Amino acid sequence: MKNALMIILVFTLLFLTTVPSETEVTPSISAENAVVLDMDTNEIIFEKNANQQKNIASITKIMTAIVALEQEEIKDRVLISRNAAMKEGSSIYTKPGDIYTLEDLIYGLMLRSGNDAATAIAEHVGGSVKGFAFLMNQKATWIGMNNSSFQNPHGLDEENHYSTAYDMALLTSYAMSTNSDFRKIFGTKKHLPENINYYWFNKNKMLMTNDYCTGGKTGFTKSAGRTLVTTAERNGEQIVVVTLNASSDWQDHRTLYDYGFKALEDQSDPIDEEILDFPQFIESYFDVIHRMHGVRQWSI
Repeated sequence: MKNALMIILVFTLLFLTTVPSETEVTPSISAENAVVLDMDTNEIIFEKNANQQKNIASITKIMTAIVALEQEEIKDRVLISRNAAMKEGSSIYTKPGDIYTLEDLIYGLMLRSGNDAATAIAEHVGGSVKGFAFLMNQKATWIGMNNSSFQNPHGLDEENHYSTAYDMALLTSYAMSTNSDFRKIFGTKKHLPENINYYWFNKNKMLMTNDYCTGGKTGFTKSAGRTLVTTAERNGEQIVVVTLNASSDWQDHRTLYDYGFKALEDQSDPIDEEILDFPQFIESYFDVIHRMHGVRQWSI
């Protein structure tokens, strides 16, 4: 009986001291630069060249949106200039002399990536594109985006217009946590403007196809490649994922969702609490062993 009890205790000791561990596999992604950020703590869960300064294309518009929302009333009326209406690239097809609400322009900015909307917002809020860029850089400094410089509100290639995967994740976390209008627009699948008779649908494929995605912004230029920022939530945990120059960005974000949420689950694994009680188990274990051999109780 004594030998059987000792065997049980020994095997129990071995079980508790040998914590099963999974080999952490670095996720395979196409992105040249990437980061996964815990939105609740702003701690990095995963990074790949996250602080390298790069062209970022239309994910620039995340900064445009939050600056506009913080500076002006969302129901302001905005007159579309010829400069805005003629802006090259993606568009919501404004015309000179049109009047939109700032709210509709921000929806057009974020869902359809309208460069005309970005320019109209900049002219309305900052007085000019360069005046608005000054506000963008002020906000970047305040947030702590130490490797970013903004020269325009739309993300078309321009000298000294750049950011990093980490800085864009930090910006997105800030905007999502501080501004309810931003959160709503960022996660909207479709929007009907007041002076247009058709819906604008979000270009963010993740929002349409992934149950965890809560918002995002796409981007592309030849120099930047495909850029993408998305947010996701699962079981109360929230993350920001940013990829730059990623040929398979949708799959990258699915992969990084799985990696990020698994990492957060592992951090809160209840077995950690059992390990904390390990010294108490050792004391009880040796107490039993010595009682079996007639030795008085002792402690370690």
